[in-house]
Amino acid sequence: MSNGTIITKANGEREQFAPDKLYLSLVRSGADEKLADVVTSQVASSLHEGDKTQDIYRRAFDLLRKKQGGMAARYSVKRALMDLGPSGFPFEDFLAEMYRHLGYETKSRQVVQGRCVEHELDVMGVKGDERFGAEVKFHNNTGVKSDLKVALYVHARFEDIAAASGKGSPTDFTRQVLITNTKFTQQVEVYGPCVGLQLVSWDYPATGNLRELIEQTGVHPVSCLTSISTSNKKKLMEKGIVLCRQLRERQEDIEALGLSRKAIDMLFSEMQDLCG
Repeated sequence: MSNGTIITKANGEREQFAPDKLYLSLVRSGADEKLADVVTSQVASSLHEGDKTQDIYRRAFDLLRKKQGGMAARYSVKRALMDLGPSGFPFEDFLAEMYRHLGYETKSRQVVQGRCVEHELDVMGVKGDERFGAEVKFHNNTGVKSDLKVALYVHARFEDIAAASGKGSPTDFTRQVLITNTKFTQQVEVYGPCVGLQLVSWDYPATGNLRELIEQTGVHPVSCLTSISTSNKKKLMEKGIVLCRQLRERQEDIEALGLSRKAIDMLFSEMQDLCG
């Protein structure tokens, strides 16, 4: 179904608003069908020609937050990944933790020797005989895509590393991965599989994408919490706390934020809803 309103995407393109798409994103976040239908209907009725996708997100988020904070936090994960910056290091650490929850032993920002030069790999993981190296491309804007130049550069780095890696060594990767928190261009989605470069973005591939991996592991970034300020989230990330689960176990760091007892109770309630 569609109400015919033309909206503006993050990359500047214009398209017809699709209520079904919003409804599905709400259900995927854990909202029941009734709540998803109510939020979708209210957002659709408030739209004006030319409204941006971020306006739609904000309205849906605000409605969810009023009804259930933990639900709003889950819905905000895609946007929250943008807040794991500006350096991108917290995003790399988040990914390392996510893969750890998938059973890998992981390391972040490891310098490895290639045949020609040294390279710093953003994430490395090992599980049994499986070894992966991942280059991570972090973007602060949902409209920015990782393009072919990025894929060519990353593939060349992995080729140089492979040329210096003995069979079965830590850098003899069974998977070479390029991960972004936004999207890839169509050229990259053709090039990656052709050269053996695994691609992982928010919604690519159809199975095993970033959204699914986050849902599968239940690993959520602290940046998606709605009950603390952006400045407090940054303080936590500066201390290496990138997961909601980590924060629950760091009572002293929560106390250091200077929150009132009521605010702390709200934070723990949200973390319980979000992290279980």
